Amino acid sequence: MNQFNRRKFNSCLTASILGIAGIGFAQEKTTAVIHAKLDESTKKAIAKALAFIATKQNPDGSWSDGGYQHSTAITSFALLAYMSQGHLPGQGMYGPEVNKGAQFLIASAREPDGLLIGARGGGQSMYSHGIATLTLSQLWGTTSDDSIRPVLKRAVDLIIRSQNPQGGWRYNPTPADADISVTVMQVMALRAAKNAGLHVPDQTLKKAIEYIESCRDAKTGGYSYQPRAGGPEFARTAAGLCVLQLAGKYDSKDIPLAVEYLEKHFKSKSHFWYGHYYASHAMHQVGGAAWNSWYAKLKELVLPEQGPDGSWSGNNLDSHKVGPIYQTSIAVIALSVPAQYIPIFQR
Repeated sequence: MNQFNRRKFNSCLTASILGIAGIGFAQEKTTAVIHAKLDESTKKAIAKALAFIATKQNPDGSWSDGGYQHSTAITSFALLAYMSQGHLPGQGMYGPEVNKGAQFLIASAREPDGLLIGARGGGQSMYSHGIATLTLSQLWGTTSDDSIRPVLKRAVDLIIRSQNPQGGWRYNPTPADADISVTVMQVMALRAAKNAGLHVPDQTLKKAIEYIESCRDAKTGGYSYQPRAGGPEFARTAAGLCVLQLAGKYDSKDIPLAVEYLEKHFKSKSHFWYGHYYASHAMHQVGGAAWNSWYAKLKELVLPEQGPDGSWSGNNLDSHKVGPIYQTSIAVIALSVPAQYIPIFQR
């Protein structure tokens, strides 16, 4: 029997149970019913993409892309792509690949602090650590592999103690400066871990949300890299809106203007894939006609860019090309949002 045994996971954990005091996690969502579905052409594109990603897995269970070799970040995006279609260790066509990838992440924890960057390390380590922690949280929430929890707990504890006084995080696990990009990644990881049953102090998340809100540009509704530093951009705004939604601030007066900003900059080539990783989930939470329109435009823009091998490897959409595994994984994650397999992104 596969070491991963499916355990019951309540994917509809309510915000009132998992909520964060003082930042609105107990609010109810009242937006109209979502109608966007996965059509046959999208399903076929996703199937080709997952087959492509499987051929690129390294023997140690990791994935590499561009300059990111045996990367916990690239591996995590690949695993989330599979999970977004219901593949888990021991479950689904790609269960073996997910199992190997999960074992790589588990083995990647650095001593003595638990930083999830693997033996090869790399710069901007908190990016990798954040997405890897999120991925392990989702795996822990849907499996009963006992080897995940201690690694995940150390990863979460590292994030908590690395938060700076303003509530944010930056590239390294030290409480120094911060930016919205790294901070959002840590918030997503902490929220996923909290959903999966690990302890995350309410104050940690409350301060993080306050930091993210401080990056908002009141005039445009967009979000900047740091408070009062530079102008807003699509990817950062998508990240900010995604966190607002995950924080349960469905009725926030900031949401309509942020949505308007994203719609105006839908085709922005500045970190297109990174931005749409967040934007697809944020707009899904907005729901209604806004989501239906967004998803239709996403398919219209993204599907024609898929290559014959199933990958998204070009740079027609993104001026910051990373590589085909990263881009293909995010394409799958974004297109798979209506399936709602990943617990943290369920509506």
